[in-house]
Amino acid sequence: MKTQYYTASSLDGYIATVDDSLEWLFPLGDVNETSYPQFIKDVGALAMGSSTYEWMLRHAVKLETQTGSAWPYSQPTWIFTSRQLPVVPGANLRFVKGDVRPVHEQMITAASGKNVWLVGGGDLVGQFYDAGLLDEIIVQVGSVTLGAGKPLLPRMITTPALRLTSVQMFGPGFAELRYSVGHINADRERPVAGIKENKGGRETHR
Repeated sequence: MKTQYYTASSLDGYIATVDDSLEWLFPLGDVNETSYPQFIKDVGALAMGSSTYEWMLRHAVKLETQTGSAWPYSQPTWIFTSRQLPVVPGANLRFVKGDVRPVHEQMITAASGKNVWLVGGGDLVGQFYDAGLLDEIIVQVGSVTLGAGKPLLPRMITTPALRLTSVQMFGPGFAELRYSVGHINADRERPVAGIKENKGGRETHR
């Protein structure tokens, strides 16, 4: 079981435009020809922020036309928001706010051994990273630049650095990069991806 940030980004590091549009993304390729179909099979619970959820609400009619449902996920989904938002009929949604840690515990229980998907946005994922709960980043880097917009992950992550585990090309539109995430935080009992501590207190890579 992993807690994963799976998303698409422009080459210059934005997941959406300044006005939360994803229209730049769709001409780059068919999602069914990427790793997504296999990825979603292994997901047992999802979390997203209010902007991501509102984007899905705005495109509910299009989703229903394409998939037969205004909500594309059967898994339970946690929406982090400080505002009251409309509910998609038939969707398994839980609206929450505040500390991500107790919510993450609920998600792990609901996922029943499957992965937890952090859909976005970047700041919400950053809160999971800050709490030492993010295990893996999977980003489909699109062959476009946006110049400005909503950043992929607005955090400075240098020590330890992310560890690149795979690179895969999906046509001319996407390059998929996978990274494992290490952590330095107060919770020393949590395993650190790719890192172990020797008796002298120095860190060495596995």
